[in-house]
Amino acid sequence: MSSSIQNVRRPAAKVFVATTVILTFISFWRASAIVLADLASSAYYAGGDAEKVIGKSAPWFILAVMLFSYAVRALYIESSSMFVRGGVYRVVKEAMGGTLAKFSVSALLVDYVLTGPISAVSAGQYLAGFIEDMGKYLHHPLVFSEDHFSAFFAVFVVLYFWWKNTQGIHESSEKALQIMIITTVMVVILIIWCTITVFRIPVQLPPNPLHPGVVPLTKESLGWLHGTGLSQLTLIIMFVGFGHSVLAMSGEETLAQVNREIEHPKLKNLEKTGLVIFVYSLLFTSLVSFFAVMIIPDKIRPDYFANLIGGITMYLVGPTSLKLVFHGFVVLVGVLILAGAQNTSIVGANGVLNRVAEDGVLTSWFQKPQTRYGTSYRIINLIVGMQLLTIILSKGNVYVLAGLYAFGVIWSFALKSLAVLVLRYTEPENRQWKVPGNMYIGGKEVPLGLIVISAVLLMTALVNLFTKSEATIAGVAFSAAFFAVFTYSEHRVAKERHGKPENLDQFRVYGNQELGSGALGVRPGNILVAVRDPRNLYYLRDILRNTDTTRQDVVVMTARLYHREHSFSGSAEIEASQVFDHYEQELFTASVAVAEKEGKPVSLLVVPATDVFEAIVVKAQRLDSSRIVCGLSNKLTTDEQGKLTGDAWERLPEPRPPLVIEIHTPTGSVHDYMLGPHTPRLRAQDLELMHQVWLDITSDPRLAGAHHYHIVAVALEELKRELNSDQRAEVLAKLLDEMHRDDKPPGAI
Repeated sequence: MSSSIQNVRRPAAKVFVATTVILTFISFWRASAIVLADLASSAYYAGGDAEKVIGKSAPWFILAVMLFSYAVRALYIESSSMFVRGGVYRVVKEAMGGTLAKFSVSALLVDYVLTGPISAVSAGQYLAGFIEDMGKYLHHPLVFSEDHFSAFFAVFVVLYFWWKNTQGIHESSEKALQIMIITTVMVVILIIWCTITVFRIPVQLPPNPLHPGVVPLTKESLGWLHGTGLSQLTLIIMFVGFGHSVLAMSGEETLAQVNREIEHPKLKNLEKTGLVIFVYSLLFTSLVSFFAVMIIPDKIRPDYFANLIGGITMYLVGPTSLKLVFHGFVVLVGVLILAGAQNTSIVGANGVLNRVAEDGVLTSWFQKPQTRYGTSYRIINLIVGMQLLTIILSKGNVYVLAGLYAFGVIWSFALKSLAVLVLRYTEPENRQWKVPGNMYIGGKEVPLGLIVISAVLLMTALVNLFTKSEATIAGVAFSAAFFAVFTYSEHRVAKERHGKPENLDQFRVYGNQELGSGALGVRPGNILVAVRDPRNLYYLRDILRNTDTTRQDVVVMTARLYHREHSFSGSAEIEASQVFDHYEQELFTASVAVAEKEGKPVSLLVVPATDVFEAIVVKAQRLDSSRIVCGLSNKLTTDEQGKLTGDAWERLPEPRPPLVIEIHTPTGSVHDYMLGPHTPRLRAQDLELMHQVWLDITSDPRLAGAHHYHIVAVALEELKRELNSDQRAEVLAKLLDEMHRDDKPPGAI
């Protein structure tokens, strides 16, 4: 192309930047912190709540629950290896259909709506208890309602984390990590000091729950089973104790929800997250329950059931002033971690409801991204609104909240385990990781580990159904209400979509952005991936898998083609709806799914264009891209795609950057082409021929100093002369014959 085109003033490059809800990725430490904020926080109240109902043997049941929690976590790791956006709803629906899926998520929402208020109110209880203890120590006792104080404090905590979650997962996960670092310091001091105390004072281990009469068989512990023959069976009594202690295992579902945000390598980091959670919660929650029974006197301990760790600190060996200082530190940490559990409940519920909305059970209105932060703020507002209402109605009574809470958590676990078990048979190959305990009989796999886990969870759920009467009534009522809302909403969505499910993400689209103005925020040397078909993104997956996105950004671009000159070439603005419609939404939903599977971020770009090849190279130039990647066209060969892209590169204004275009085929082969002037790829016979010519020429003493490039220069000048003479047809015929040879190096142009 003539160099005169370089002087032509080209229009500004207008693009449309699309962002989706939550497309940042976090480390396994941050993921662990989010889940632990719920799981570890239960150490503050789970032991006291269990002992209030089942007596001094409660620590043994808490320990059993903590050990069993690793088996439950294995369920979540297996299902998350199958579905990046897993969780109860997706897994149960895949295995057992939409009706049970809606019921499972309805029960789970009871869990999330209650677990946040429980934690926030417990934080208020710890703070209120510390204020009272300080008043007594200073001989100025304060009289106030602990429940009302706790309710007021809980409202403040809920509103704080409402704002942080509106800002996004990265922001809230950082807070969770900071909380867990401080908590770890407190836990280490507590364990060491308690261990010293145990060796300094006479203590007894909690009684063995297998001994008759140890677990109190009262109306409060047995519910509707009280007075029946079943209540005398040792197995039932054990499940009663286990069911009343299952509160210590809350937060597991959040692991599945946060899996979407875990960075690469996703599965390995998910396993690390599970291990960190298990070790931490096992040591913290279990030991707190044991130390409480061994250190706090029996007559005093009921006063600390809602403030268990605070009670332990007051009966440690050492000076009272030092114990009060540590008590203050425990309360500070308790307030932080229990408040962090409130954050976890919002994160988990937000993830669950996003899955439900994506599946057409809730309208897309709920998923509309927040204008500034891109989060699903309407879902967050709904969750927080229900939690605030729960706090107000309970008036800060943590025992009422804890009693109602158990219904949702155990039934969601039970349905999840049954679904994973069913999927072992319906989709035996679609997983990267399996729950251990598999054996083969007659060539068929028998998932013994899964069967045992499912049986324990289902049995616990059934026992809880009859022994926790208040939780059952409230849980069934709330679940039925959620189920009715979901069913009605799903019917409306199906009617609006004419029965066709979409499962599409929602995106914010910033129109008429200038590349180079920081609108996309990508670094020079990025990779520009051009996408067109949402069902053929194999090359995007390959690029993400082989790219370290901490060092090199990946931009996913699609062009909205117009078959006439459009306003984007002038100064007029284009509406986002003109370039981002249903097809772009479907295309970017698929692209985001690939990015989530790999745990690596991408930037999304829509470009209005009349020529797709020109649009690609212009954007690569403006973004300072190092490579252009695309898939094989349905209509063009790889050479034709390379040629058309090269022609578009020639039309770029100066300075034209060096670029490489990679064309990937479904078979896995990659054809790469250098755009613009570049050192050609030569076959072995070409090199040999050039060398023979050079030897012949340099045999003349006058030309002894000639180099290979001199020969190439003369040959090219001669070829140019012949192309402009009557020999042109003969030269082109020779060139065509050369092009059809089979020994061309791949990607040579």
